[in-house]
Amino acid sequence: MKYNIKPKVRELTEKFVSIISAWDSIEAICLNETAAADMLDPYFAIILDVYYHETVPDTDERILAYPPHNVFETSPTGMKDRFLVGEIPVRIEYKPAARIDELTSIALHSGSDLWKIRGNGTYVFYRLVNSQPFFERTGWLKEQLSRLEMLPDVFWVRMRSFYQSSMEHYLLDFGASIMQDDPFNNMISAAYFIKYACAVLFMENGQFEPSHRGYQNQVASLTTLPDGFAGWFESFLRPDSELPPARKYEIAKLIVRSIVAL
Repeated sequence: MKYNIKPKVRELTEKFVSIISAWDSIEAICLNETAAADMLDPYFAIILDVYYHETVPDTDERILAYPPHNVFETSPTGMKDRFLVGEIPVRIEYKPAARIDELTSIALHSGSDLWKIRGNGTYVFYRLVNSQPFFERTGWLKEQLSRLEMLPDVFWVRMRSFYQSSMEHYLLDFGASIMQDDPFNNMISAAYFIKYACAVLFMENGQFEPSHRGYQNQVASLTTLPDGFAGWFESFLRPDSELPPARKYEIAKLIVRSIVAL
């Protein structure tokens, strides 16, 4: 197991897996790492990534197939189901295997189509690599994981370049928001700035981006970091009541200079 889960969580997960895997189009089912959190943690949830070919049963059929639940909702595309089983939050995300094939191929070739990954980032690969498989119909999942282990250096270099450009863009927006006394844009640009600063460092270290929740803990443990980054990062995250925006902007400039110099 990649991580430990409680018996109650495993039992419910296996119940869902037994139902969903019976559909012929299902290729693989993986449990997200959020299931390893304490059940009292507000971030805890049973999240299943369901990879499929062609199609899956429609929403009404899925509702009837799932174990007893409440507070059901699905995404506008009908591919993300959310509900509660008792007090346990469950999310089931249906993902076409062909799309994963396409993204993995784009990453391997790292050519002109790489912009298709830039928009949503590498989190889709992070979930593939770090989730716990509970069902595999064929060798498709293992093949995807093997392909991701063979990504060329140019992939990481080009993705870093994409993210560095975004980091610098939001730094400029951050500075402009301070000059214009624009608190809304200040908040937005600061958030995107630090996100892309972290994303650059994940690419520099050859690691896929985790969920936003994982950024804070995982970026600090990366092998290659600029000198002083840990302290600047901690300071940047302080509430504005403790550190005014103008000072945060100065820290942001130090972060950018140190990252660009890596």
